[in-house]
Amino acid sequence: MKLETFFDNFELLADAPNGVQKLREMVLQLAVQGKLVPQDPKDEPASVLLEKIKAEKKGLIKEKKIRKGTPLPPIDTDSVPYELPMSWAWSRLGVIGRIVGGGTPKTGNSEYFSEKGIPWLTPADLYKLEGKYIARGRRDISALGLQKSSAQLMPKGTVLFSSRAPIGYVAIANNELCTNQGFKSCVPFIIDMNEYIYYFLKHAAKEIDNQASGTTFKEVSGKIVSEIMIPVPPLKEQKRIVAKIDELMALCDGLEASKQKVSINCIQLNDASIHKLLTAREPKKFRKHWQRICNNFDLLYSKPANVDKLRQAILQLTIQGKLVPQDPKDEPASVLLEKIKAEKERLIKEGKIKKGKPLPPIKSDEMPYELPNGWEWTRLVAIGLINPRNEIGDETEVSFVPMKLVPTVLGDRVGSEIRLWGDIKNGFTHFSEGDVALAKITPCFQNRKSAVMRGLKNGLGAGTTELHIFRPIINLIISEYILLYLKTSKFIREGVSKMTGSAGQKRVPKTYFSETPFPLPPTNEQKRIVAKVDELMSLCDELETSLSQSHTDCDRLMEAAVAEILAA
Repeated sequence: MKLETFFDNFELLADAPNGVQKLREMVLQLAVQGKLVPQDPKDEPASVLLEKIKAEKKGLIKEKKIRKGTPLPPIDTDSVPYELPMSWAWSRLGVIGRIVGGGTPKTGNSEYFSEKGIPWLTPADLYKLEGKYIARGRRDISALGLQKSSAQLMPKGTVLFSSRAPIGYVAIANNELCTNQGFKSCVPFIIDMNEYIYYFLKHAAKEIDNQASGTTFKEVSGKIVSEIMIPVPPLKEQKRIVAKIDELMALCDGLEASKQKVSINCIQLNDASIHKLLTAREPKKFRKHWQRICNNFDLLYSKPANVDKLRQAILQLTIQGKLVPQDPKDEPASVLLEKIKAEKERLIKEGKIKKGKPLPPIKSDEMPYELPNGWEWTRLVAIGLINPRNEIGDETEVSFVPMKLVPTVLGDRVGSEIRLWGDIKNGFTHFSEGDVALAKITPCFQNRKSAVMRGLKNGLGAGTTELHIFRPIINLIISEYILLYLKTSKFIREGVSKMTGSAGQKRVPKTYFSETPFPLPPTNEQKRIVAKVDELMSLCDELETSLSQSHTDCDRLMEAAVAEILAA
């Protein structure tokens, strides 16, 4: 791809994932390699510019305005990263400018700071800075404060570079100012070079960060900053480069704003469509809104975030009885509840389970929406056992499930380790094949760690104590349907509001898990719902795979374009 073709396809390349950011990086890379603007043989070469810089520095040393400093190592031609145009030259940042640190006066003396004093910056003042220039930060320092610190007053045009975490913020001083010790700023010996230096440091920031020392608090030393190799173009070409970068960065700003607007519109359209779908009370309106989503599928689900919202909408439709049509031939949930009641009474009579406290009837104000015919509101504790215990021999091999093996994604199978029952029967949560497990502690609960316990060794197991367990009393309750309910945003959101305990150790109460009103469909409809959700979640998986592949293809196209231009 030729440079002219690159400019012609600028907007097309911006459509790639993170395309605008990659274009910005590419523009800077082309600029510092001498490939962004053509060279002019009439320009005074960089070698002459470097001699002028040398003379300027010598004059400042002679006038005792700056110290001589330690000589910087010469540049080894074998160490340069790429070849430069004929009129350019390699140098070091400490050769073309004076590297200046900063400082902070000792706290506790109000006289060190002033409301209208000398502008004094910290790296935080450059965070989200719009444009290249900065005049002052949130605080000013007094003349006394400057005297009582290692900060230095630097001239207008100084290029500021944050050298302490966060590393890589760059700006140009719009007036005299000073900084704290989080900077290694460059005062160019020829001030007209400052905008080119600014863009070079924007390009080199990541590489400089890689040279930082420290772990929790990284920092780049003045020595490292001084020795940074910088490609120096003729001064006139620097001006042309800066003008071209300014032009292309402005274009990137426009493209980014346009993409953001389209993205916001897409998200808002998707949110509105799903809201109408979830709130539709009449089947005719529901079908209309669903058809609208189907007709605009490619537009609505071109972003991963929207696909995740579709997953949650599917789950919400599930528990509202809107996902599959009702069949009047199905045995209604009211009959199912009678069967469960009879089985429960039998187990109590045989002494296999305790009777438990009577449950209050579900009031109308507890019912968040109207259920279809054949469905019933109930509670999990009314249709199953909560946190049951297993009674088996100590030498039996069973499955052990730590929290890390409980999946967050619907459809993922729970993992396990094989243990002897005698080793894990005490101090852990019990479960058996087909039980439904829900993580009750933060942040696992919010992350939707929950699963149907399938594939257990000998059909039994135990695991982390941070689980609530539901065991269906009869096999007419489909565990996978229960899991869908536990994965819904509504259940998670309301569960978070009910959590108790200290920060970092908050848990969902057993009563919320077991006694929250639960929408129970007929058994056959439960099966149809689970099958339909599996089908639709597979569609969502395909969508995400397709989006990921599309992003990968666009990334490769961008990388190929970059490689082709840089190799030219």
